[in-house]
Amino acid sequence: MIRKIIPLFLLAFAQTAVSQTDNFQFTVKVEIPTSPVKDQQRTGTCWSFATTSFVETELIRMGQPVFDISEMYFVRFAYEAKAQNYIRFQGANNFGQGGQAHDVMNIIRQHGMVTEKEYPGLNYGSDVHAHSELEAVLKSFLDAVVKNPNKKLSTAWFPAYRSILDAYLGAVPDKENSPLSKVPFKPDDYIEITSFNHHPFYQKVSLEIPDNWSHDQYYNIPLDEMMQVIVYALNNGYSVCWDGDVSEKSFAYRKGVALLPVSKIDEVTGSDKERWIGISEKDFASRMANFDSPVPEITVNQENRQANFDNLTSTDDHLMHITGWATDQYGKIYFLTKNSWGTEGVYNGYLYMSEPYVRMKTIAIMVHRNAIPADIRKRLGL
Repeated sequence: MIRKIIPLFLLAFAQTAVSQTDNFQFTVKVEIPTSPVKDQQRTGTCWSFATTSFVETELIRMGQPVFDISEMYFVRFAYEAKAQNYIRFQGANNFGQGGQAHDVMNIIRQHGMVTEKEYPGLNYGSDVHAHSELEAVLKSFLDAVVKNPNKKLSTAWFPAYRSILDAYLGAVPDKENSPLSKVPFKPDDYIEITSFNHHPFYQKVSLEIPDNWSHDQYYNIPLDEMMQVIVYALNNGYSVCWDGDVSEKSFAYRKGVALLPVSKIDEVTGSDKERWIGISEKDFASRMANFDSPVPEITVNQENRQANFDNLTSTDDHLMHITGWATDQYGKIYFLTKNSWGTEGVYNGYLYMSEPYVRMKTIAIMVHRNAIPADIRKRLGL
């Protein structure tokens, strides 16, 4: 499904297009053309699915056809790179199914990309991606190598490891024959951004999350500026690859929303309380439990965001793809987000994340360098 972007100069005159679930009423303001929703199935490879969707969407923005790019091609080469790191760190580096958006860019830089048809990554008697056995076999193999029983590693371990990947995912195709080989995609044009004040702002920092197994660095900027980047990108035709926390009960995917509700209505003050006046404690509790209509949400700033990261209530759980923004019936902003759990759900594989949720639960984003406002680019030296 190709989606439509509403130009900024038309927003004030755009007709209201309301989609409704129970008492949520969303009016989409900007929606970036993107590729169809996919399903990561029984794997922990959201990083590849989200970033592949992001790349497919960037190609559409660049005037290219809608490509179906192989996620498992990136997974395959990530497993190879993870193995090299795991051995070099003698088993002390993270190894698993997870990863980050930069993993896809690093692999495109070195190995290019191929289509889903060329590399479906299903070579183990299943029509569904399922990597638990594969991960267990790879990890056991590497742990045996780390023990170094010969007191010196042989030259055989890595070819043997690759043969396991061949058996499960298939042999690597010739990328030069791929229709994607001539596509003018430049991975160096993409920037990862985070916002935590235990690191200095406007510098590249090492983000301490387990799935950053390659120890890549991110540009660190203040929270308000990170949110400015997201909105600026979307308003200028660029989508956003999002990495964040989805462990909250208020990440209600079945309801198609992710919220950050206050714990008690008494905690809402000022104009927010005036907005919600007339809602009883019982009604508010029901809304929070069922997520069937908007509720007052926590005010998020740099300090409470940092506290949530430090106490591990905001962790690196899941990558998704932000392709637009909308408002609810009260004018609150939500980000239209493409997931990789198939097309089931209220919004056919999409959900609406509220602005407070995104402010608190974003671990990092990836955008095209031109999707960053000029003043922030200047401060980052880009």
